[in-house]
Amino acid sequence: MIYHLTQKSNWEEALTRGFYDAESLYSEGFIHCSVKEQVHATLDRYFKDQSEILILSIDILKLRSPLKYEFSKSVNQEFPHIFGPINIDAVVDVQMIKF
Repeated sequence: MIYHLTQKSNWEEALTRGFYDAESLYSEGFIHCSVKEQVHATLDRYFKDQSEILILSIDILKLRSPLKYEFSKSVNQEFPHIFGPINIDAVVDVQMIKF
């Protein structure tokens, strides 16, 4: 299982289109994700001042786009990156983050 943090409105839009994508897919070529142990730090780094943040739990066995773990020098860790849109059925749980 891997995890992706997003705004509630982005997820709602994905449900109407039938797939989820993120701006980073077009600007960087992939969708940023985290393993369980990285979620809290990712939330603190990028989402602490935002509201209505969801955590998407993604079953990697159901994922149709390529997944690759890549090293991030800025935090000295490997992160899962999805190189394409996320098919809706790969998202097995969606929870609102409570600050």
